[in-house]
Amino acid sequence: MNRYPLWKYITVLVALIIGILYTAPNFFGETPAVQVSSAKVTQKVTTQTMGQVEDILRQNNIAFSGTYFQQNGPAGTVRVRLANTDAQLKARDVLDNALNPVKDDPSYTVALNLLSASPDWMSAIGANPMYLGLDLRGGVHFLLQVDMQGALAARYESLTTDIRSILRDARVAVESVNNADSRITATFASEQDRNRAQDVLRTRTNELSFTTSQSGDKFLLNGTILAAEIARVQDTALKQNILTLHNRINELGVAEPIIQQQGLDRIIVQLPGIQDVAKAKEILGRTATLQLRMVDDSPAAQNAMATGTVPFGLESFKDTDGRTVLVRRQVLLTGENLENAQSGATSKLSNLRSTSRWTTRARVFSVIPPATISANAWPSFCLRMARARS
Repeated sequence: MNRYPLWKYITVLVALIIGILYTAPNFFGETPAVQVSSAKVTQKVTTQTMGQVEDILRQNNIAFSGTYFQQNGPAGTVRVRLANTDAQLKARDVLDNALNPVKDDPSYTVALNLLSASPDWMSAIGANPMYLGLDLRGGVHFLLQVDMQGALAARYESLTTDIRSILRDARVAVESVNNADSRITATFASEQDRNRAQDVLRTRTNELSFTTSQSGDKFLLNGTILAAEIARVQDTALKQNILTLHNRINELGVAEPIIQQQGLDRIIVQLPGIQDVAKAKEILGRTATLQLRMVDDSPAAQNAMATGTVPFGLESFKDTDGRTVLVRRQVLLTGENLENAQSGATSKLSNLRSTSRWTTRARVFSVIPPATISANAWPSFCLRMARARS
C-alpha cells in the first residue's frame, strides 16, 4: 500500500535524475587538447583568434572535434579538442610555428592541456567533472624562492633617489648620495650641512635610521632601513609574486591551482593535470618586476647610440617596436609604488591605454601639478620587465 503522496516520489525521482546527470561527466574521462593564450598584454585572444586557429588546423589536415573560447577577466583563451596525443603534439607544433613566426618574441602561448570528454550539452548546463587534486590526478609541483635581497636592493635604490630629491628641494648642499652594502651614504663638505640634512630627512623619511661619521675632511650621514620597513618590503614582495603567479597560471587554464606561502620567502605552486611541464615552467619564469626610468633622447645620447656605444650612466634596451632606446640607470619608480593598474581601449578601438594609481611614496610625480604640464611635455618612460629569480 502506498503510504506517501505521489509528489514525494516524483521529487525523489527528479533529485535522483539530476544527481546522476551531474555525476556522469566524471565517467567520461579527459581528451588531449591544445590551448592558445596571449603572451603579451597588447595581444588579445578573441573569437577571431579561434577562427584563425581552426583555419590553420584545416590547412594542415589536422582533425579536431571541437574548439572553445573562454574569457577569464581581461584574458581570453582558445582550446582545441583532439583525438589523441599524436594529433595533440602535431597541432601544438603547427600552431606555434604559425602564430609565432618570431621565436624570440612570441605573441601567443601554445600549451598542451586536457579537456573533459563529456558531451558539449552537459558542459552547457554546468555539468562539469569534479576537479581532482595533485595526489589523485597528477601534475607538477614547484617550489619557488623570492629574491628578498633583490627586493631590498631595489628599495635602497628607490630611497637613494628620494633622498637626492628631498635634499635638492630643501636646497641642502650635498656632494654625493650613494648606495652600497645595504647602506645609503650622503657626503657633505661641512658639519652644518650634514646636520641640516639630517633634520630634513628625519621629518621626510620614516623608513630609515641615520647615523653620522667623518672621513677625513668630509662629513658623512649614513642611513639604513628600519627592521619594520624590511619586513614590509619582504611581505610586499611575497604578496606581489603570489598575485603575479595567479595571473600567469590563468594562461595555462589550470582548474583550482594551489598557490600558497611556505616560510618567509618561498611559494608552493601545485598544478593538477598539467601535461606540458616545460611550458608551465616557462610561463612561471616570466614573473616580472616593474621599473620606471627616464629615457635619454638627447642629441649626445643619440650620437653615441649611432656609433654603437652606451654612455656612462645609461643602459640600452629594445622598445615594443624593436628600436633601441637609452634609459638612465636611476630608477624613478618600482612595482612596490603601484597600487592598481588596468589596461583597456580608447574610443578608437585600435588604440590601447593603461590606467594606473600610485602610492604617496611616488614622489617623482608630485613635483609639478599634472594640470600645468602640456601633453607634449610629459617625459618618456621605459618599462623594464626583468625576469625574476625562481
